[in-house]
Amino acid sequence: MSVHPISKSQAVDPIAQAKVQLAAAHRLAVVHELEEGIDNHFTVTVPGYDDRYLILPFGLHWSEAKASDLMVFNEKGETLEGQGVVELSAQCIHAPIHRITGAKVVLHTHQTWALALNMLKENRLLPTSQTAAFFHGHIAYDDHYAGTADFLEEGERLAGLIGSKQVVFMKNHGVLVVGDSIPQAYRRLYMLERVCRMQVLAMSTGRELEVLSQEIVDQVQSVPRDERHPRGERHRLFFEAMMRVLDRVNPGYAD
Repeated sequence: MSVHPISKSQAVDPIAQAKVQLAAAHRLAVVHELEEGIDNHFTVTVPGYDDRYLILPFGLHWSEAKASDLMVFNEKGETLEGQGVVELSAQCIHAPIHRITGAKVVLHTHQTWALALNMLKENRLLPTSQTAAFFHGHIAYDDHYAGTADFLEEGERLAGLIGSKQVVFMKNHGVLVVGDSIPQAYRRLYMLERVCRMQVLAMSTGRELEVLSQEIVDQVQSVPRDERHPRGERHRLFFEAMMRVLDRVNPGYAD
């Protein structure tokens, strides 16, 4: 049996592992229709550091992302390793969020169904399904779009809004997800798009939504997970399964 790149990188070098996973996340975002070509941004704090971040250089299409392409930048926007430059809004949004919240991973997209919900005056994600219930209480809402992010103060403002939340709904703009690992953050982003799609489709019927009670939401969120597959293990298994999909449909991300 061949050893998957994620396993090899994990055994050898956490930075190499992060690069493989981050490249895979970009390509998966294309498969799952979460991307906008060369725009939007995924960043990861470089393992062993707290002030430098991995990112795909601006100008590369997400479907062609490779581990060897990833560059390292700091909050000043300086390229510390690799080639290319960090896109300005990525610097201004992501670096302060990493610094202030301590998030290891920050994923920002304009994905279709989440943005469709965020284009509505009433844009709250409602606990109308089991999966949506897991997000309830973990989303911060930024209700006033103020234009593109051109200054670090915008990232600092968003960091203050996030607090201990997992997701930010950015009105008329997109979404932002934070996490402790790439598998965890990407799974959140993927599931978020699915529940937003479900809600928008249900709303399109014009019929009243059945919203779960707070009691049921609390029960869903507090159910002990199967000890054979704790939540962190589920994130890893999910991401490795998705990487195997990539191995079939768009290999080469680990190069």
